[in-house]
Amino acid sequence: MLASTLVLICLLIAGVLIPVPYSEMSPGPTVNTLGEARGEPVLQISGRKTYPTDGHLNMTTVRVTSADYKMNAVEAVYGWLTHDNVVVPHDTLYPDGKTEEESSQENAEEFSQSQESAKVAALDELGIPFTTRVVVASVVKDSPAEGTLHAGDVIKAVDGAEVTEPADVAEQVTKREPGEKVVFTIVPAKEAAAAEKAHKEATVTRKVAITTAKSEEGDRAIVGIQAGTDHVFPFTIDIKLADVGGPSAGLMFALGIVDKLTPESLTGGKFVAGTGTIDDDGKVGPIGGIQMKLVGARNAGAEYFLTPADNCATAAGDTPDGLTLVKVDTIADATASLEKLRKGDTANLPSCSKG
Repeated sequence: MLASTLVLICLLIAGVLIPVPYSEMSPGPTVNTLGEARGEPVLQISGRKTYPTDGHLNMTTVRVTSADYKMNAVEAVYGWLTHDNVVVPHDTLYPDGKTEEESSQENAEEFSQSQESAKVAALDELGIPFTTRVVVASVVKDSPAEGTLHAGDVIKAVDGAEVTEPADVAEQVTKREPGEKVVFTIVPAKEAAAAEKAHKEATVTRKVAITTAKSEEGDRAIVGIQAGTDHVFPFTIDIKLADVGGPSAGLMFALGIVDKLTPESLTGGKFVAGTGTIDDDGKVGPIGGIQMKLVGARNAGAEYFLTPADNCATAAGDTPDGLTLVKVDTIADATASLEKLRKGDTANLPSCSKG
């Protein structure tokens, strides 16, 4: 008996001391995009009439152990036995040996981009016009463009050819031979930001000449920038939410914006939660940790959950009691389903199936 006890104690000690290559996911908090977080509105719109809202449009989150956390064997076993938690290989959450700092930075960038796409998708859904422009997204260190072009500069033309898409920039630059000059017509970032703040089109431009270099392959001209898109909205939309990262709140942010700019309530007072990335075209994309988000939503009181189409099969396999899954593929799908919900036409909501 004593020997068995000592063996058990030794095994427990070993389990605590031995690290294992796993991480844990668990349900995180949910936040009503129509409400407040830490005492201030999540969505703040100025310069445009807004309308009262009711009900909930909750974004959902997942808690994960940090990249630097070393899980032990006892914690892994306990996590596997806990229904609401999921233990996964560490590399699933942090591929390529990402550090906590690198992961946090990536999540912050994805969160920022999701907010921008949410604004674009929401205004498109409402038919509110805005301006899209090509900008310098980043400048490569020690490249020909360093010190001449800067992140945030608006690119109007390259060698006199108008630029309307990021791909236009590379197309014009590569028409040159390495070592030749290429001329950018830009609105400097400072002037562009000032015009955006005033909700006006920037008119001050200047031309800068850059001597191209050879690409790593050595067969084409480059200047060392990454071109991207930026948007100028006719009014200000601020999304205030700290300690959240990643792209998965895009859909719920977009719906919150639509609700605040629409006279009629989107939810009809119902408690709706959901998740999903969103792109500039309003397409809803899949996310990770769907089971955790379902549990978190139901624990918060949600009755309906807007579920990306590509997550439907997994979500339908383990849905908490009392939570109805609503399948969405675009923001238009989501608003149409919310209209049915508002009118009490719940029998015709698009549902998720296991197959």
